[in-house]
Amino acid sequence: MLNKGTAAALLEKAAVFIRSSYPELGKGPEETEHRISEITSSIVKTGTYCHTAEELAFGAKAAWRNSSRCIGRLFWDSLAVRDARQLETAAEVAEAIFEHISTATNGGKIKPTITIFRQALEGREIRIWNHQLIRYAGYETEEDGIVGDPASLELTDAALRLGWKGAGTPFDVLPLILQIDGQEPEWFPLPEELVLEVPLSHPDNPAFDRLGLRWYGVPFIADMALEIGGLRYTAAPFNGWYMETEIGARNLADQGRYNKLPEVADAFGLDRSSPATLWKDRALVELNVAVLHSFKRHGVSIVDHHTAAQQFVRFEEREAAEGREVNGRWTWLIPPMSPAATPIWDRPYQEREVSPNYVYQERPYGPGRGSGEGEAAAESGAGAGARVEAGAGASGRIEGMASISASHPGEGEARPPMQGCPFHS
Repeated sequence: MLNKGTAAALLEKAAVFIRSSYPELGKGPEETEHRISEITSSIVKTGTYCHTAEELAFGAKAAWRNSSRCIGRLFWDSLAVRDARQLETAAEVAEAIFEHISTATNGGKIKPTITIFRQALEGREIRIWNHQLIRYAGYETEEDGIVGDPASLELTDAALRLGWKGAGTPFDVLPLILQIDGQEPEWFPLPEELVLEVPLSHPDNPAFDRLGLRWYGVPFIADMALEIGGLRYTAAPFNGWYMETEIGARNLADQGRYNKLPEVADAFGLDRSSPATLWKDRALVELNVAVLHSFKRHGVSIVDHHTAAQQFVRFEEREAAEGREVNGRWTWLIPPMSPAATPIWDRPYQEREVSPNYVYQERPYGPGRGSGEGEAAAESGAGAGARVEAGAGASGRIEGMASISASHPGEGEARPPMQGCPFHS
């Protein structure tokens, strides 16, 4: 049972959520106060309360609308919400996740979707170890250095310790790792037919095609918690679709990730003798051209960064019309390529702590423990968001990533090395 102070804090958060959400749901003052009375009674008797299906769905959508680091919020109200709070076992959770991947992928016509598992209680919580439901493994080898995604080294190590075996290629899909109520984690291989991958080709240069690059089609963020009205859902995987720079300017380009710009430059015969030749810039553009071309060629939803920025301006206008202040962090909203050419470059934004929201949480595995607020590597995605997977030691626990301040960015602040959310339109 909660102490009086904790119970009062939970009730206050619940009341704030109900009073802010019920008018948007078309409910009047009498129904609003009646619901708060029900919640008060539940907290007094049990120490907590449960959201109705309607509250849960609105809270998940509002959390997307409030996400300060996401440029793709124009379509926040289109989020499909799957209520899976009744599930208990790892096998049940895995099956629901596989269904989510299938329905959200939708043959390439991606649907923004979230699956919400039961709320966390003292000593009881469902955790997904993966940063993304689909992500490539990373192996550290003596002969070839790092093979695959350096951001996944530690999670790959954790999976190997649990008994998974990868093929050792640069694009091995990691298994799903689940932990229920602090019990031993269980891993589940992702069925191949669920994993939509896009082989990358360039519309004008066959030499690029011979690089053998590829990427998965949907960014399913899996390790953030959903907070609504004081309740925390520690397993609530969600997806949007990619903005092309998340793949072409970050995942495949960053030196701490796949670092493919030198190979791309060579495929185009660019002069790499000096940074002044701007070979990196030219290679970056061609890599992003290839990403957009390939996704469209294979019928997989994606958005370019110029269109995404224009859509964010429309989102701002709609929010202003509703009398709502946009919560934003400039360093995350601007795209990582040609940001000054987008309409959000010279716009001021203020980041605030608002609820509902998607929040970082401490990692449940690895050689240490930490805040889980940031990662040392990027997955540009507001697919938008990826982090390095920390690896599990023998204890099966892990430390969080390098912390990223939640305050408003100061002048001269560097762009964070990861994306914030995958709700890109």
